Amino acid sequence: MERDYRIETKCIQSGWHPKCGEPRVLPIFQSTTFKYDDSDQMGRLFDLEAEGYFYTRLQNPTNDAVAQKITELEGGVAGMLTSSGQAANYYAIFNICETGDHIIASNTIYGGTFNLFGTTMRKQGITCTFVNPDASYEELCEAFRPNTKAVFAETIANPSIVVLDIEKFAKVAHDHGVPLIIDNTFATPINCRPFEWGADIVTHSTTKYMDGHAMAVGGAIIDSGNFDWDAHAEKFPGLTSPDESYHGITYTAKFGKKAYITKATAQLMRDLGSIPSPMNAFLLNIGLETLHLRMERHCENAQKVAEFLQGHEKVAWVNYAGLPDNRYHALAEKYLPNGTCGVMAFGVKGDRETTVRFMDALQMVAIVTHVADARTCILHPASHTHRQMTEEQLKEAGIEPDLIRLSVGLENAEDIIEDLKQALALI
Repeated sequence: MERDYRIETKCIQSGWHPKCGEPRVLPIFQSTTFKYDDSDQMGRLFDLEAEGYFYTRLQNPTNDAVAQKITELEGGVAGMLTSSGQAANYYAIFNICETGDHIIASNTIYGGTFNLFGTTMRKQGITCTFVNPDASYEELCEAFRPNTKAVFAETIANPSIVVLDIEKFAKVAHDHGVPLIIDNTFATPINCRPFEWGADIVTHSTTKYMDGHAMAVGGAIIDSGNFDWDAHAEKFPGLTSPDESYHGITYTAKFGKKAYITKATAQLMRDLGSIPSPMNAFLLNIGLETLHLRMERHCENAQKVAEFLQGHEKVAWVNYAGLPDNRYHALAEKYLPNGTCGVMAFGVKGDRETTVRFMDALQMVAIVTHVADARTCILHPASHTHRQMTEEQLKEAGIEPDLIRLSVGLENAEDIIEDLKQALALI
């Protein structure tokens, strides 16, 4: 039996296990197709009667090795890569929902996901009720409907930096017979493993800390294998009744704990095709090999920066759960005892024009759409990533007009602080 290595070792060793004479480093299988000797061999693959590769839109050895590594990091049973974090969140929901269904989501989730659930999927007949993540168990229960199929939230919300009470959300989801899906992008499995707190499915924008260098867009979905789909068969017919597009296969009966990911791969990826290129998966794997080292430094630097900002006379407020007086500090100590992430939110004293002048005065810290990579960067969500949202939606999502999202990188912390200091001096 293979040892269950510690997470630092899994970052390096999991996923690719070369045999004698094979490449030590994960190869890039840059091929769309795979050859077979006879028609029956390929036919069995199309019928899901055998495992193997025939077309990269469904599976590729490079992609699968990296998906397996992330699966082991999260403590799941099966996983898949997607072309982006948005694709991962879409597949995670659409894999168990269809027209007429309903989901519940935290109102503090990333603006792109908020729009995906609240606008785009609504056009497909899947509605969403957004809830305050700080709501009580009883208040959350009020959001459920007979057709509710999932609950979705982020471990650490982007950009409001709300820390989720995972156990509370898991209990309310399970008490209503639906899975809890957690976007664990900001925490990564280095700082939080949501399955250990009751979550059923985890998604990632691997574009962020997992890649770590702003090189490759990607996403991942990992299944814990813990949710009993058959116990709620009437809610999830796509998993628990025959799939006529695969000769009547019932996923839970044939694939057991791997039913959810098998369906997402064989059905959704087959039909929608949001795959990552093998080259991007290769780059992601390089990032994963240092994830445990980088997250520690991101958190260390962010703590120093947050303390500096909190003590500055021109800063109105700082939201970073590492600060002892932060409203989410107790939840962070429970779910993220080794640190949260390198991202924080804060506001400067003054109006929106003051915020713009401050950001434009920065020299090293860059204004970019991206977040959570090696370089320190900054963004004003109300003007950038969330500008499509109404003032009311912004308020509901905890995004104040002055909220600045700062992603603290891996530079020397004092250099980051000095750049912030000189920009603050100019407002």
